Amino acid sequence: MNKNYIIKDNWSIIEEGFDPKHVKSSESLMSLGNGAMGQRANFEEQYSGETFQGSYVAGVYYPDKTRVGWWKNGYPEYFAKVLNAANWIGIDVYINDEPLDLAKCREVKEFRRELNMKEGWLSRRFVATLPNFIEVKVETKRFLSLDEDEVGAIQYNVTPINQDVNIRFTPYLDNGITNEDSNWDDKFWDILSVDHQHDQAYIVSKTMKTHFHVCTAMQTQVSLNGQTLHLDKTVNATTDKIEFVYNKEVGKGNTLTLTKFGGYTSDRNHDKNTLVEVSKNTLEKVSELGFEVLLNNQKQAWAKIWDMADITIDGDVAAQQGIRFNIFQLNQTYLGKDARLNIGPKGFTGEKYGGSTYWDTEAYCLPFYMATKDQNVAKSLLEYRYNHLEKAIENAEKLGFKNGAALYPMVTMNGEECHNEWEITFEEIHRNGAIAFAIYNYHRFTGDYSYIPQKGLEVLIGIARFWHQRANFSSHLNKYVILGVTGPNEYENNVNNNWYTNYIAKWCIDYTLENISKIESDYSSDYTRIMNKVKLSKAEMAEWKTVADQMFFPYSEEHQVYLQQDGFLDKELITVSDLPKSERPINQNWSWDRILRSPYIKQADTLQGFYFFEDHFSTEELERHFDFYEPFTVHESSLSPCVHSIQAAKLNRMEQAYAFYLRTSRLDLDDYNHEVEEGLHITSMAGTWMSIVEGFGGMRVVDDMLSFEPKIPEQWEGYSFKINFRNQILKVNACKGHTHFELEGDKDLKILVNGKHVTISPNSLVSV
Repeated sequence: MNKNYIIKDNWSIIEEGFDPKHVKSSESLMSLGNGAMGQRANFEEQYSGETFQGSYVAGVYYPDKTRVGWWKNGYPEYFAKVLNAANWIGIDVYINDEPLDLAKCREVKEFRRELNMKEGWLSRRFVATLPNFIEVKVETKRFLSLDEDEVGAIQYNVTPINQDVNIRFTPYLDNGITNEDSNWDDKFWDILSVDHQHDQAYIVSKTMKTHFHVCTAMQTQVSLNGQTLHLDKTVNATTDKIEFVYNKEVGKGNTLTLTKFGGYTSDRNHDKNTLVEVSKNTLEKVSELGFEVLLNNQKQAWAKIWDMADITIDGDVAAQQGIRFNIFQLNQTYLGKDARLNIGPKGFTGEKYGGSTYWDTEAYCLPFYMATKDQNVAKSLLEYRYNHLEKAIENAEKLGFKNGAALYPMVTMNGEECHNEWEITFEEIHRNGAIAFAIYNYHRFTGDYSYIPQKGLEVLIGIARFWHQRANFSSHLNKYVILGVTGPNEYENNVNNNWYTNYIAKWCIDYTLENISKIESDYSSDYTRIMNKVKLSKAEMAEWKTVADQMFFPYSEEHQVYLQQDGFLDKELITVSDLPKSERPINQNWSWDRILRSPYIKQADTLQGFYFFEDHFSTEELERHFDFYEPFTVHESSLSPCVHSIQAAKLNRMEQAYAFYLRTSRLDLDDYNHEVEEGLHITSMAGTWMSIVEGFGGMRVVDDMLSFEPKIPEQWEGYSFKINFRNQILKVNACKGHTHFELEGDKDLKILVNGKHVTISPNSLVSV
C-alpha cells in the first residue's frame, strides 16, 4: 500500500488535512456519478497544482485512431474513448482581486473533504490564508441528482474571517478541454454555439466523427446569509467558454453563497435542435425546487438503493467502508435505466480503458445487478449484447471467420472491436465464453427462460460457430486444439491450449446444443424463426458436437492439475513469495519479455474456470488447483482477489479469504496497485460484493433453489445482505453460531442451508 490517508468510517470517504500529493487520488476516490453522467472530484475554484480534470457524459465517445508501430490485418481502426466533456462545475473565486487557489495560499488549515455515500453528496471545507493575508472559510457541497439525471448542484459558501472583503464569484462553462490520453491530440469537440439568457448559460457542441450533440448548461444564484440577492452581473464569452461575474462587498463573519445548477443534455435522449430548450426547462425546474429540496430528494433516492443493496459488517470498519464504497460506485456508474449503456472499467472516474464495455460486465457485474436490482436490469445487460450481435459477426468476419460466427469485442462502445493491443484483440477470445455464461447465469438465477428463445439463442449460435471454426484438429494429439490465445492471465500471450479457453469453448457448444434441443421441443415457432434466420443445419450441429467431445485439455499427471496452457511446466516455477518486494508490482518493474517468460499469473485463469464451473469439479480438485496456481499469482489485476477470496472461503481458509476480501474491497481506497489517480476499478467492485455473498455467505443456486453455507471471518461479529431472488427479497444475517433469514414476499421460499432444506415464510424470522 502506498496510500492510507483515507479515514476509516462506516458511511463516508473522508480526507483531513490538505496535501497536494493526494489531490489526484482523491479526485478519483470521491468521484460522483448518477448513471447518466459523472465527474472526478475536482475543485470548483481554480487550482494550479497537479490535477486530472474529468467530466463525462454516458454513451458519448470519440473513435481515436489506433496508434501502433506495425499495423496488422484485422486490427481495430480506432480505440473508442469516453470524452472529457465541458466543465460545468467551475467557479473562480477572488477575494479583493486575489484568486483563491489552494496551491498558492499561504496556509490551508482545517481542510476536510467528505464523500457521503449514504446520501450521495460531496462536501469540502477549509480555512485559507491568501497571499494578500486575507483569511476566508470555504464550505462547499455538490451532488449529481439521481432523480433529475441531467443535472447536478453545487452550493459554494465563502466567509471572510479577519476583515471585510470584496468577493467576486465567476461561475463558468468551459468547453476548451482535452483528454489526458489522446493518441493524436485530435480535437474532439466542435463548438456550435455559446449563449446565455438571464441567469442561465449554454454551450452547444458536437463530437467530431461520431457527431453526438451535447448542451452543457448552468444556472446561478447568489445569496448573503441565506437571503437571495439580485446582483447585476457581467457576462464574458469566447468561442468555447462563458462566465458570469458577480461582485459583492461582504462584512467579516458574513457568508456569501453561490448556488449553481448545471449538467448536460444530449441528442442520445433529445432532438438535437431542442437541447437548449430542454436544458432551460430542466434548470428552471430544479431551481424552483431549490438546492435543499433537490438534496433531500437525493437522500431519499439513495436510501431506496441502500435498502436493497447494502451489506452490513459488524466489528470491522475498514471492511464495512470498503464494501459500501464498492456498492456506491457501482450504483453511481450504472442503474439500469438505459439499456444502451453498460459498465466501463473506470466508470466516470477516469479515461483509462476508454470508458468502454469489457467482459467484466458478464463475468462480474451481472450477479450484483441480478441480486440487488431486478431481473429487468439484468436482462438489459444481456440485450445489450444481443443488440450488438451483427457487429460481433462483422468482427469475426474481419479475422476470416464466416457463416455467422460471432466474436464479441474485448472492448466496445457500439459493438465494434476497438481495443488497440493485438494480443488482446486477436487472442483473448475467451471473452466470448463470458457472454454465453451470462445467459446461463441469468436463467439459473432468475428462472426466466424467455430471453433465450426470444434473443439469447441467436447469440449462442454465433458464439458456437466461432468456437467450431477457431478450433482445429491435431493429428498428433487426435484432439481438437485452440492455438495462439491469451487467457484471462494477460501475462501470457500467444499460448496454445489455454485450459480455461478450451473448457469454456466446449461448454459453450454443449450449452448451445442443449438449448437448441429444448427450444425445438418447447418453443417450436421460435425454433423455426431462428433456424430460418441463421440457416443452421443438423449436419453443422453434428460438427460442433465432434469438436466439443474431442476438445483437448492439457493435464499434468505429476501435479494432478489441468495446465494453464501447454508450456506452463516449461517455465522456471519460482513462487511469488520468493520475489523481492522491490520488484513488485512486476508490471511496473519488469520488461514485458520477462513477464511473458515467467510463471506469474495476473489474475485467476484456470481458477476462473473453477469459479464459473464449480459444480463440475470436486472440492478436492479445487483445492489441488488452488494450491498449485495461487502461489504463482501476483494479483496485479483488480479482478483477481475476489475469485481467490470466494474459493479460499469455499476451502475454509478464512484468514486467506479475508485477506483477499480486504484487498478487493480496499483496492482503490488503499491504492494497492499504485494507480488510483488514473481512476477507480469499477467493474471489479462487483467482485467485492461476490466475495461476501458468494464467498463468506456461500450463496449458490442448487437444484433451482438458493443455497447458503455461511462463514464468518474471525475479524467480524457478523454481516448481513439482501438478495432479490425471483421477485422475493431474502435478508440474510450471519452471526457467529447461527444465521437468520427473513423473507419479503407473498409465498414460502425453500432454500438450502449447509445442505439441509429450510422453508422461509413471508414476514417471519428463521434461525439456522
